[in-house]
Amino acid sequence: MTSSTQDKLPALRGGAFALLSAVLFGISTPLVQRAGEGLGPFATAALLYAGSAMAGALLRRPTSLEARLRRSDLGRISLMALFGAVIGPVALAWGLQHTSGASSSLMLSLEALFTAVLARLLYQEVMDRRVWTAMALLLLGGVVLVIDRGLGAGSTQLPGLLAVMAATAAWGVDNTLSRGVAERDPGQVVLAKSAMGAAAAAVIATLLGESLPSAMRALALLAIGGAGYGVSLRLYLLAQREFGAARTGSVFAFAPFIGAAVAVGLGERGLTWGMGAGAALMLAGVLVHLLERHAHSHKHESMVHEHAHTHDDGHHDHTHPEPVTGAHSHVHRHAPIEHSHAHVPDAHHAHKH
Repeated sequence: MTSSTQDKLPALRGGAFALLSAVLFGISTPLVQRAGEGLGPFATAALLYAGSAMAGALLRRPTSLEARLRRSDLGRISLMALFGAVIGPVALAWGLQHTSGASSSLMLSLEALFTAVLARLLYQEVMDRRVWTAMALLLLGGVVLVIDRGLGAGSTQLPGLLAVMAATAAWGVDNTLSRGVAERDPGQVVLAKSAMGAAAAAVIATLLGESLPSAMRALALLAIGGAGYGVSLRLYLLAQREFGAARTGSVFAFAPFIGAAVAVGLGERGLTWGMGAGAALMLAGVLVHLLERHAHSHKHESMVHEHAHTHDDGHHDHTHPEPVTGAHSHVHRHAPIEHSHAHVPDAHHAHKH
């Protein structure tokens, strides 16, 4: 991606990260249903996030390139682990055992709605007409898919679908909390959150006497968790860093369609007009996000923080004792400045409108 393209379409990079994250997570949902069949929900969650923690350990970067987690982040990480690595996956695992993989995948589209509303309330992220349009398209696509795949199966799937809805609410809280640590090393965030969540779920699974899986099922869930939860979360955090929690959550709403498509490929009911219409709406929503361009004159107040950055983005013009090239991380200060350029609600553009 050229710098001129990034200047004109600042949402493109964040949107690409969010889309890749959605693909990995979307693929994981129907796979979890099969690998976790007959296994308790807490044991399933423990194995998924143990795999995620392993991925996080491998994805950590040197402190010269990424900001480290701080002791003050512990409370936030603990809440992220509770909502995102215990409540969310446990509710999803239970729901997957009581409804179809396609229906569960499609219900996950509600996660974007919870995330966007919370991001607006907690971070006052800008939600202009284009963003609301994109969200509406994604949500409408998800509704069409749910009607097509969920309601046609009758009321027997309702408890499972409600459990999956509870998972989306928990992950919406997790997504919003994670915005506060998006500038930290994503590998460290994934490792800390996943390790805490896996340990808590494992203890509860033991207390409840949930059965142990076979070696093959355990390895499968570890692998699914590493890619669909660990790598996916790292990409999600990078997306939040680039263009905020609400937009990331909205583009991530493409995951349900990916999951439904994989479920169909694994043998569930064939493609329908409803799935085609839902997919078209969701694709349109993603494109609206990727092509977003929001520009106006704005003022930056003085700021001191630490995160990975480069010196060619118009916001980091401080000097170093020795020349530095490429991305690097250290504590630095931003002098007050007023200028105009295309931007999204990242760490440097949280101003009011």
